[in-house]
Amino acid sequence: MGKQGRTPRVQISQTLRRCKNLFDLIKRTTDEYVLVIDIETNIALLSPNLVQDFGLPAEVVEDFLGLWSPLVHPDERAQLKTSLGAVMEKLNVFEHAMEYRVRDAKGNYVWLRSRGRVGAMSPDGRYPIFVSMIQRMGQRNQADDVTGLLNKYQFEHNIKMALSAYRITGVGGAVMVVGIDNFKIVNETFNRMMGDVVLRNVAAVIGALLPEELTLFKLDGDEYGIIYPEADTSVITQLFSSIQKALMRPMDLDGHPYYCTVSAGTAFYPQAGKDYLVLHKHAEAAMDLAKRDGKNRNCLFSRDQYNRWVRSISMRDNLRESVERGCQHDFNLFYQPQVDVHTHELVGAEALLRWRNPKGRMVAPMEFIPLLEETKLILPVGKWVFETAARTCQKWRERVPNFRMSVNMSYEQVRDTSFRDFVPACLGKLGLPADAMILELTESKIVADWAFVNEQFDGYRAQGIRIAMDDFGTGYSSLSSLKNLSCDIVKIDREFVKNILENDFDKQLVSAVVALCHSIGIKTCVEGVEDEPVHDLLRDLCGADTIQGYLFGRPEPPNLFEDKFLEHYQEEPYAEREAY
Repeated sequence: MGKQGRTPRVQISQTLRRCKNLFDLIKRTTDEYVLVIDIETNIALLSPNLVQDFGLPAEVVEDFLGLWSPLVHPDERAQLKTSLGAVMEKLNVFEHAMEYRVRDAKGNYVWLRSRGRVGAMSPDGRYPIFVSMIQRMGQRNQADDVTGLLNKYQFEHNIKMALSAYRITGVGGAVMVVGIDNFKIVNETFNRMMGDVVLRNVAAVIGALLPEELTLFKLDGDEYGIIYPEADTSVITQLFSSIQKALMRPMDLDGHPYYCTVSAGTAFYPQAGKDYLVLHKHAEAAMDLAKRDGKNRNCLFSRDQYNRWVRSISMRDNLRESVERGCQHDFNLFYQPQVDVHTHELVGAEALLRWRNPKGRMVAPMEFIPLLEETKLILPVGKWVFETAARTCQKWRERVPNFRMSVNMSYEQVRDTSFRDFVPACLGKLGLPADAMILELTESKIVADWAFVNEQFDGYRAQGIRIAMDDFGTGYSSLSSLKNLSCDIVKIDREFVKNILENDFDKQLVSAVVALCHSIGIKTCVEGVEDEPVHDLLRDLCGADTIQGYLFGRPEPPNLFEDKFLEHYQEEPYAEREAY
């Protein structure tokens, strides 16, 4: 209800005059909202904070319920009318108690707890009034100020109630934790106000899909919680599928389309736990696994998966210890050769990070690199990788003067201004020319804020460092990436190579991408080449520039790389030696 136009002044009733002094005293001594209604005349006294916070017309109004109801959330409006209506219509109901959402003057729904009772201003029951105290639940840490949803404390309370009901009925259910994928990019790329918009939009989408009897809770950060009594796997699968479909339409963030996906973890009770802490922990662990397994999916809790999650937590600690000890103790670099597709000359190598855990076991990069990125440990490790690879490149250029070293770059490093300053300082210290180094960023890691990414890359390119788009063809919009990203080299992913002899589509696609890149001055490198016929096709039909794959060499530690590819380089042309 807005304040536009003049509102006719309502005269205070005789009954309310009798309690006005007490009302004024109470409203000055509490932060809660105060409401007194003369039941005979339906005239109400409102505390000033109630008027101000919800845009009501005056402190004395007629038909409070008629003014208040349009502000109440549609899901609770009928229930409120029933509860307050029974009091106001004198249906032998003397108390009112309810928690519900109301739209405030800023347009946001907030949770309120209303408690009221009917009384009389005289011993004989004459002059009946209804007195109510209304409390913002957010002030008691029971509701989320951004979304208006009940928060994690109420989530805990309701899970405990659901578990109590299970102990009585023997019927279990499900607890689902839902998290927005890559939400931090919204806050970092736009701002926190836009982040709040996304949180409210996602809450509205999910809430609209829940059955009427269920409640959506807002947990920490970008997470939401759902308690679904009696739900089984099929019900949960259908619910998450509906959420996925509803989020397929892009949101508009300050003129930019934003495609939002969510990941979820579901734990069924009592199988996954019979108390709140265990059940919530298992649902959180399942959601974390869903995010690590590719996002935009729901993971059902299992003991095997949980044990895998626990191992990843232990791995994070081990990685941190490796960084604190100095990266050179547990990390090392392997190098895979890159050769000219026409002459077979060695033109460079890609530096690939390897790590041994405290037990001495070599851990797969797909296991530990995502953890480095999540924990931001990729920042110190990335500097070590660049400097180590640059030193190696400097050494090998004594044998191959134009040798170039490719180093993978995390999106976290793109954002890190200290890395941007570190690179030229490192090259200057080593006396290594800038064009000896290539920074590779995986296409799937590139976000929609092309302006920011290109600004960083243009800074590197201005110094002479070349930029490569790695794994081209695996992202959501490859041609869009090619159009928008400021790069010098495109590395075509191995997925387009493994069936290229049999698959005409892959053959034509690689040829078209290479031709398109060449037309705008971009070089190409094809990854995953293992067979001579594939190599010949890429050379003769597709016209690729360089090749990387097992046909010429596997990733090797530096000493073996030197033995295989550098030892006799000056005496014997690479093209005439045995392929590895």
